[in-house]
Amino acid sequence: MLTRRELLASSALAQAAPSRRPNLLVILADDHAGYVLGAHGDPLAETPNLDRLAREGTRFANHHCNSPVCTPSRQSLLTGQLPHAAGVTVLQTPLSEDKPTLAKRLKQAGYATGVIGKMHFNQPGRPGLHGFDYCMTEQELNRDWMQKVKPAALDAGIRTKPRWQPFRDPARIWLNADKLPYARREADMKAAHQLRLADDFLAGHANQPFALWLSFHEPHSPFDFPIEDRDRFDARRFPVPPVGPEDAGQIPLIFRDLSPEEKQGIIAGYYTSAHYLDRNIGRALDLLKKHRLEENTLVVYLADHGYSLGQHGRFEKHCGYNPALHVPLIWRWPGRIKQQTITRFTEHIDVPHTLTELLDLERLPERHGLNLFDHQRDHVFSEYLENEEVFLKTRDWKLIFGSGKRKRTDGYLTDNPTPGRYVKLFDLKKDPGEFHNVAGRNASTVTRLERLILDRFRATHPAAAHEPARLALEESLEWYVRPRDAKPAAGPV
Repeated sequence: MLTRRELLASSALAQAAPSRRPNLLVILADDHAGYVLGAHGDPLAETPNLDRLAREGTRFANHHCNSPVCTPSRQSLLTGQLPHAAGVTVLQTPLSEDKPTLAKRLKQAGYATGVIGKMHFNQPGRPGLHGFDYCMTEQELNRDWMQKVKPAALDAGIRTKPRWQPFRDPARIWLNADKLPYARREADMKAAHQLRLADDFLAGHANQPFALWLSFHEPHSPFDFPIEDRDRFDARRFPVPPVGPEDAGQIPLIFRDLSPEEKQGIIAGYYTSAHYLDRNIGRALDLLKKHRLEENTLVVYLADHGYSLGQHGRFEKHCGYNPALHVPLIWRWPGRIKQQTITRFTEHIDVPHTLTELLDLERLPERHGLNLFDHQRDHVFSEYLENEEVFLKTRDWKLIFGSGKRKRTDGYLTDNPTPGRYVKLFDLKKDPGEFHNVAGRNASTVTRLERLILDRFRATHPAAAHEPARLALEESLEWYVRPRDAKPAAGPV
């Protein structure tokens, strides 16, 4: 097992202390599934910049989010706390401003902190919010972009995508089955504006340690890309994932009328957006070279969660199947982080705690994560409390537990919105696609995994001291999977 001392002693450069604290660049994508990556072996993914980043650093090939939805996952990453402890388990909940965050720790250590892009803070960005001195989050970024960048005229006859109206339009439209580009050329896209702002930020902090979050919207639906990329992929190249024999009842109603050709178009649109994302990541890395910051900057690339592209009939992430939970994670720090691929389990909450140790910051008070380089997990834990579900994965098994009591408000209703308690167990060695529920034949395994889940809840949940006495095991799990955030407003994800 690689220790931190071994990590830092991996080269002659590592043995000499840097002249100042290293910079930090966190590049965050939205909905980038871990399997859509050339470095992970996907022959259809065109991700040369991420593949190069992976070759130059450490890729964690078995990394998982702690919640398959934007806001809980992102605030868990920022606080190092599981979503139920961070107080953010559903989409519209804002993170409490009194929560300790990684950005606050960086600021205390003398870093200039900034964020450019999507963070799901659910409130306007402003200097100082959650520890970010420069806070150009999604609403502010969009306003700045629209004011400063007027789109060039497009050639007549080029079809572009309509306004994004999820759940109002049919799924084939808001999931971009026609693989239509955004109505702008590449130089006029929002990501190009983000990169210009990042260029300015780096230029202004070349002589002071900085920590910058550069958070892109891609490849989130409707899978934006500029008109130059409209013919990048032929949809016919993409096979539609098979639907399993037990999937019919759990497929959201909104996806059931999609044709095979429409599904291929959705997948091709996603891959096009992922390729566009990769190109912008390459440009962000080039900015480090431009400002001569590459050698003393730790780069971390990851996504908030994964995404299903037809697996189990779903085109979204709000579930416990592996495509929604598996996330890319790459670290690069020239001369200090080894060039390698690590295949052991890691979780999102491990990221901030590893950063506090590598950058010699004050530790976050709630330590739910482990050091990615020093420790080994025997399972990963994730939760989607909007649907009162919790997931646990080991090398051999995947368990999905749901109360079945809460009618979800995320738009992904099924035939039976409140089916009552359900437990699904998948034998990952025999059934890596998670198609066959074998819970009924493996009661002792179900009990063991449920106890692991309960242990994680009891060790981290703020309300654990109030757990009612004399509950049966699954009754206790039902008590913990209830969302306890302030009541959110319903809306599209």
